[in-house]
Amino acid sequence: MGSITDLITTLGKNASIAAKTLRGATTEAKNNALINTASQIDQNRKNILEANQQDLAHGKDNGLDDALLDRLMLDDARLDGIIESLNQIAALPDPIGEITDLKFRPSGIQVGKMRVPLGVMGIIYESRPNVTIDAAALCLKSGNGAILRGGSEAIHSNLALYACVKDGLIDAGLSEYCVQLIDTTDREAVTELVRASDYVDAIIPRGGKGLVEAISENAKVPVIKHLHGVCHTYIDKDADTDKAIKIAFNAKTRRYGVCNAMETLLVHASAVGRVLPELIAEYIAKGVELRGCDQTMQLSDQVVKATDEDWDTEYLDAILSIRIVNSMSEAIDHIDKHGSGHTESIVTENYTSGRRFITEVDSSSVMINASTGFADGFEYGLGAEIGISTDKFHVRGPVGLEGLTSQKFIVLGDGHTRK
Repeated sequence: MGSITDLITTLGKNASIAAKTLRGATTEAKNNALINTASQIDQNRKNILEANQQDLAHGKDNGLDDALLDRLMLDDARLDGIIESLNQIAALPDPIGEITDLKFRPSGIQVGKMRVPLGVMGIIYESRPNVTIDAAALCLKSGNGAILRGGSEAIHSNLALYACVKDGLIDAGLSEYCVQLIDTTDREAVTELVRASDYVDAIIPRGGKGLVEAISENAKVPVIKHLHGVCHTYIDKDADTDKAIKIAFNAKTRRYGVCNAMETLLVHASAVGRVLPELIAEYIAKGVELRGCDQTMQLSDQVVKATDEDWDTEYLDAILSIRIVNSMSEAIDHIDKHGSGHTESIVTENYTSGRRFITEVDSSSVMINASTGFADGFEYGLGAEIGISTDKFHVRGPVGLEGLTSQKFIVLGDGHTRK
């Protein structure tokens, strides 16, 4: 207990000092660190992939399911994606120091806002080793110190990637403590980190609902939450048949173990005949288990009855719930009751229906005629994301550079005094 407390205290002190230096770091220095890290990853592919194989083998031995193994796995293509993400973040405008809303007041002073870092971010995540790089890169570019704690199942992969970050920082002339990785798998480290209010300014948990809820309950530091992703696609009565089938199939089957995968498909009763039989056949051919309402079950003997629990479940697996509804109002009511506030999509050619859907559905991303799979910081042009917040404060949706900043008021005067 004491040693873990000491470890977090040391990391926190180092991060606080490094964060102060980052406030004044030039954009060039931060970008150089990102580009250097990308180069290090490219040069160390063999070591990183070997470390990842250790984690995968250990995960299989410990019975990790296919969805978690998919999240854990790295290959050359995924490393290329990580490298591209680093280069994209380096190419993004630096938000720090941006001054907006400058206005003259009657007194003669100018009042505006300056964008500033939050300070020190604690990032706690599971399974995906790419988060080590995404979190490091976004925190660094936004001027925040970072303390990273990945899941035990990815410890070797995370250490190999973190070594690239550390070398990238040093080569750019920045403190190696700008980003630190907790190298112990002891769960007490998480407990101590979320209570380290003297050093940590915000916590972002990225993992399952249980992890996020546990951290939120125990934290003494503000938490930017992403509870889970029960995402919906609604096929409207005015949907284009080809678009509906293509979008609904992609939203579920592109990848199963991701938070933006569709978990429930809602179909207007008048569109059922032209979309559901073909979709059901495609899902079954792909190996997706289907759970449906009574009407959906009548379309195929391979659709099992959905339980009340199914409508609230983030499967992260090749399982899909299907419900037939009689109106858009019924679809929106279903989403309000069972959704997690992550991402919902409507397929329709009716402009009024599309506008109503994006207005009335209260989720962090709402789409028209697009797969829920697009709910992603990289796809939104953020370079990468540190998570998708289903909170409403202080940031909502994919959390990129701007989501890791705040604003402070600045006042410009010229000898002004207040009467």
